[in-house]
Amino acid sequence: MRIKRKRISVRTVVAAGIGSAIMFVLMRFVAIPSGMPNTNLNLASAILTLFAAIFGPLAGLLIGFIGHTLTDLTWGGVWWSWVIADAIYGLITGAFWKAYRIEDGGFGVKAAIIFNISQILANALAGVVIAPTLDIMIYQEPANKVYLQGVTAAVLNSGVVLILGTLLAIGFSRTRVKAGSLREDA
Repeated sequence: MRIKRKRISVRTVVAAGIGSAIMFVLMRFVAIPSGMPNTNLNLASAILTLFAAIFGPLAGLLIGFIGHTLTDLTWGGVWWSWVIADAIYGLITGAFWKAYRIEDGGFGVKAAIIFNISQILANALAGVVIAPTLDIMIYQEPANKVYLQGVTAAVLNSGVVLILGTLLAIGFSRTRVKAGSLREDA
């Protein structure tokens, strides 16, 4: 019996490369301090979410992992807890990519609601559960500090994606031809 292997598409690899580069630039050079130590308002969360929503869960996972790793490397050290949290966030938001209907021009109110519910839940999981718990397990960080940072990051990222991510998804979707909208002239 021959096992059929599914290969990673060129489209996914290219999306992961471009998305990671944009995420790196935004996280590294456009981070806005939040007032909470080591926690910034990042426009990169909107890009990660948009790319995951368009290209799927594997692209989201790769962009979150690579983009955050590159950013941390330029700051002097990788915080694997937050890298893993961003990768899982990208995976989760990308898992619903077909429901968003961005690619076929169908990103409307229903899709925007699904998009935002999934990103808020994924941000809560990544920022409030995964990253702080791993901070405690890996780096022995104080729980009260990392959970407060996690809640702050989850709220800020959810807000950025709610506003900027939704606007980007609407804008990109409008550039796409709606499924079934082309008709043959008689």
